[in-house]
Amino acid sequence: MGLSSVASNSEGMQLCIFDLRRGQNEGQELDKILFFHPADLPFSTQLSVIGLSEGLITFTRIFSPDAACEVIEAERHSHVFFEAEPDIWMVVIVEKNKEAEAIWRVDALRKVLKEVHSLFLMFHGSIRSLLEKEPAAGSVRSQLYIFIMDYLSDFHSSKKLQLPSFRDSLKERGTVQMLTVGREAAIEVQSLVRVVESCTGSPSCHSLLLFQDLLVSTTLSPDDTINLFTYTVLRLTPHALSTGLSSWSYLRKGSTASAAVTGPPVGSGTSLSEPFHGSHGTSAGDDHSHAMRPLQHNRWSKGKDGFLITDIWQAEPGSLVSVTPSIWLQQTEEKMYLCAYQHKSLTLIFLIPVSSIINGEQGILAVKQLVLENASLKILKVEEKLSKGWGGENAYHVSGYRYLLVDGDRNLSRASPPGKVTTLTKDSLLALSKLREEVDIEKSRTRWDNGGHEKDLEICTRARNNAWVISQVTRGKELYMVLENANETLLYASDAVQKFSNRYCNGAFSLD
Repeated sequence: MGLSSVASNSEGMQLCIFDLRRGQNEGQELDKILFFHPADLPFSTQLSVIGLSEGLITFTRIFSPDAACEVIEAERHSHVFFEAEPDIWMVVIVEKNKEAEAIWRVDALRKVLKEVHSLFLMFHGSIRSLLEKEPAAGSVRSQLYIFIMDYLSDFHSSKKLQLPSFRDSLKERGTVQMLTVGREAAIEVQSLVRVVESCTGSPSCHSLLLFQDLLVSTTLSPDDTINLFTYTVLRLTPHALSTGLSSWSYLRKGSTASAAVTGPPVGSGTSLSEPFHGSHGTSAGDDHSHAMRPLQHNRWSKGKDGFLITDIWQAEPGSLVSVTPSIWLQQTEEKMYLCAYQHKSLTLIFLIPVSSIINGEQGILAVKQLVLENASLKILKVEEKLSKGWGGENAYHVSGYRYLLVDGDRNLSRASPPGKVTTLTKDSLLALSKLREEVDIEKSRTRWDNGGHEKDLEICTRARNNAWVISQVTRGKELYMVLENANETLLYASDAVQKFSNRYCNGAFSLD
């Protein structure tokens, strides 16, 4: 199935979060550890890993104060660093094993760290603010442990942790996939959004509309759109609700998408009762059963009125009374009620400022009733129009091409359907992964050398199986492409790229 395993449970993959502002005095070193996986490793081993990471960060800051360590490539391991918040670092250490197909792209691993942190921010707020409220950090460690283990459960299959590998080279985490809609449908969508916003009674409300797993419209900032879109596809879309698994149309479908790391099961009911680092700061018998777990599977369902319901959010710890879900917006740092309505393949999310609802749950019920009364017919009409124009899972397949198109300025991506990507050979995917790694390095170097301005890149290489593997980067847009059935000549491959660019990218990658 294209999956690989690493023999050592403790060395296959390690993930840690630590705070450089804590544990600087002798005998208090454990205080800096906020999360560590696998949790059953001895504290001495955890401290050794984090001590090495801290040393590398300190050393590289000598030469680059504004851009500390991003990755360290050792003989047997890759150490990938991400400074999630000032002085709060996330580090993932993965074991190299070419025979097991454990060939990683560093930027892809870093985006996993960025994604889980962004989702944590959306539900809990910043780690630093939580630490300031509770310096002992007991509940912070508990929240991080539960949240990250639930997140990792999406990467878990057959007792193996599947991390992004070279087989995921035509995917881009941290972007949104949009549905192409016609003019008439777009007008109907705009009308629906205006009606829903008027029902909330707040000028600060926001909305997000999805069809299948694709974004139709949003009134949120780019970062907040990515976060809420990610969560919606993970847990709220019709496919996610029906299967209990995240669908990830363009990110995670397919059983051959990742290389696997053997390790203890994650995200299961038993895993959350295992010891985790930080128990020295809380009671050893911490009860996680009442903790908020927004990423736990099978906790959302569709009510009779079409609104999605969940018991994840509770009036108070241990309470049996559920309340309306709430999230934090990254741009405004405002707390918002999250309401989700679903009709067939259409999912409507609207956010209402907590501060604007005076009567709490009764106020939310009143808003929902207004939406049902005033927007139901428009929702039906929009879903019908989008369904008629929907081309199915292969709607964005282009015959003869396997591609990934990324618009970095708008955080959008579009790619060949996963089922089509699986037809590519291993040699093609390996060549593409290597090419993308080179582009990542060049982009990173250019950003620091040119004050954040990227330069245009164009790379075309031949894989061992004679497939053409192509990359073009220009004006914030990136195109990655594999042509396995192309002609022998480079001219033919270049002409194929020009045709694709002119037809599907408005000429963004054309030479003219």
